[in-house]
Amino acid sequence: MELLKIDCLGKELRLEGSMAGWQQLFWGDTLVSVKQASIDNEGLKSHDFELSTQVNPVNIDTAPEQAIPSQRIKISLEIDLIWQPFNLDYRLMKDGSLVDQGSRNSKDIERQVPVKPVEAKRKVSLVGLASLGFKLLKSAKVIKLVLAGASVAAYSWLFSFQFALALIACLVFHEYGHIRAMKHFGMKTKGIYLIPFMGGLALSDEKINTRWQDVVISIMGPTFGLLMSIMALIAYWLTGNVFFAGLAAFNALLNLFNLLPILPLDGGHILKSISFSMNSILGLAACVAGAAVGVYLSYTLGLALLGFLLLIGSLEIVFEWKTRHQSHLLPLDRYGQIFSTVWYFLTVGALIGIIWYLAGSGDDILGLPLKILQS
Repeated sequence: MELLKIDCLGKELRLEGSMAGWQQLFWGDTLVSVKQASIDNEGLKSHDFELSTQVNPVNIDTAPEQAIPSQRIKISLEIDLIWQPFNLDYRLMKDGSLVDQGSRNSKDIERQVPVKPVEAKRKVSLVGLASLGFKLLKSAKVIKLVLAGASVAAYSWLFSFQFALALIACLVFHEYGHIRAMKHFGMKTKGIYLIPFMGGLALSDEKINTRWQDVVISIMGPTFGLLMSIMALIAYWLTGNVFFAGLAAFNALLNLFNLLPILPLDGGHILKSISFSMNSILGLAACVAGAAVGVYLSYTLGLALLGFLLLIGSLEIVFEWKTRHQSHLLPLDRYGQIFSTVWYFLTVGALIGIIWYLAGSGDDILGLPLKILQS
């Protein structure tokens, strides 16, 4: 990930690194210093290199013997790095004299735009033209309308027109939660795309830089879905119309499914960001223990499907945990890990509570979401 980007003698000085301990320093596009991966991934480090410059540049009318030889300038970038919570203090030295200093925290990492590598020019081909056409087609607003219409037709064929509209509203509200989170972090968005039989998708033009961004963007969809179920439940209490109760129950089931700890679902991104931010074996053990409690409670309450998928998702996270230091995403600090975990389980508990409550009404349709979890 990009840790620092400052000006140095008219060019960009960029420091990249990861929790694995490796660091690379670029002056412009030139690699000038490297620190290899090691367990000593924090604390004071110094990147030292030299640049050559001519005091009096040679012009075409100057004889070679009259040219003033180039000078060597010693550059030193001293950094003091802490990963959790992230903080980087730096000092830029030129020939032993201080020319710049400052600090960066996780907020600075969230706001930065990742460096995009220069793409090589490609020859014109049918595949390239087809890819370009698809990108242009994908960016057109008409595609959103076509996909939305196809989704309404597909769900109307499976259920009914009224239920299809209600389901589309649930999907849009869920995806709007993701969009709001992206905009909160200053990210440009492409909007919401509805995909028949598969749900919805919120797209952004930019990539995330931190695990906190991944957690917030992922969980805001189910959180907005929970709010919609609560509003539908209140409408049911006020009007007695069973349609609102059905909307609350099935919307809760839809968002609960999205919180399952399996990638690429929202829950998979959330739990992966939490567990991959833990540096110690003790942290991973706590994550596994929490998942085990969730599996036990699921089977105790008869939620067989939820417990099985929770177990599969937890095993997936454990298998990938060793590679967490290679990620370019800034990890969560201890407060972020605890807050994200509590937010996740409160949302899951509230959605299950709505499904359980409505299943007790005696209506077979309202009891269907609970039967799916117990199947």
